[in-house]
Amino acid sequence: MGVAELTRNAVHVLPEGALEAKLALGRPLRVKLGIDVTSPDIHVGRGIPLQRMRAFQDEGHTGVLIVGDYTTRIGDPSGRSSERPILSEEEIDRNAASYFEQALQILIPERTEVRRNSEWLAGLTFADIIQLTRMMTVAQMLERDDFAGRYAGGQPISVSELLYPLMQAYDSVAVEADVELGGTDQLYNLLAGRDVMQAYGLEPQVVLTTPLLVSWDGEKMSSSVGNNIPLTASPEEQFGRTMRISDDLLEEWYRLVVEAPVPAGDPLEAKLALARFIVTRSHGDAAARAAEDHFTRVVREGRAPSDVPEHSLPDGDPIHLPSLLASAFGMSTSEARRLLAQGGVRVEGAVTSELDVPRAALAGRVLQAGKRRFVRLVG
Repeated sequence: MGVAELTRNAVHVLPEGALEAKLALGRPLRVKLGIDVTSPDIHVGRGIPLQRMRAFQDEGHTGVLIVGDYTTRIGDPSGRSSERPILSEEEIDRNAASYFEQALQILIPERTEVRRNSEWLAGLTFADIIQLTRMMTVAQMLERDDFAGRYAGGQPISVSELLYPLMQAYDSVAVEADVELGGTDQLYNLLAGRDVMQAYGLEPQVVLTTPLLVSWDGEKMSSSVGNNIPLTASPEEQFGRTMRISDDLLEEWYRLVVEAPVPAGDPLEAKLALARFIVTRSHGDAAARAAEDHFTRVVREGRAPSDVPEHSLPDGDPIHLPSLLASAFGMSTSEARRLLAQGGVRVEGAVTSELDVPRAALAGRVLQAGKRRFVRLVG
């Protein structure tokens, strides 16, 4: 495969020549990637460094996936203009439990070592932590763009945030990493890992960063923002969200996610192929075909999906439509009235704005609210 494939799409490979020297050792390298469990899902953007880990695994190296259950309790300040909210212990444990399964959509199980950094960080004494803090100065910390901006703007920076890069660096010491992967927003933390490893008498790791994936809203993909495509999302949700990206993002998404050129021809067909790729990776070929059929029927053609759920009609005749919409789709009656007034309600494909509809005109028919919500009325 060679270095070129291992470093495909890399923004930084530091220091120059270090990866080649590591590979020349002739042994399986330990390639580390740390993921904090701030959300229950790994998304497509977070999958990009996992793809680089997979490339190393394909060459016989070991992927060391660090589930940051302990560092999540501090909160990674990278790229943040304010302190990150801290999750509860229960949320952290629940999120951490599913990460390995999600990562295996991309990684090779038998070449993946999964570790929680609470294994070593929870056991550090206060003296150990003080010793660790001596390896970096406050001036070095404040060189970070995120810290520098907040400091200059008079925004608070907690001491715990200053400790975060040291804790992440200690992960590299604990697992004796040869290479650490991460997004470009992690460059400072990854370089700190080199300094701390050297201070502990270990050969410093190679740093390899990958770009951050830009989502359909023009911002980097983020679970907290909601512009993400989780690897655990349903096939229909993954397909639909992928189709939201603009044509001008296709080249970047193909380069980073598919790792191939954009197919020549119609951008819509290229986008459909991209959505099929993402769904197939998570759910398989059959699910991708079904998701595309669902997207074509519901979104492109405005028809009801093939598997419309049933909803029982209430007693009485006529039926008060706002109340029926509220019970069928979990909306308020005021929202239902607005949707009716805007022409957003259909019965068997025909727009209706009536508040009271004869029972016979509804029984056995498909009720549609907006573009993508359907039920078949029975009773």
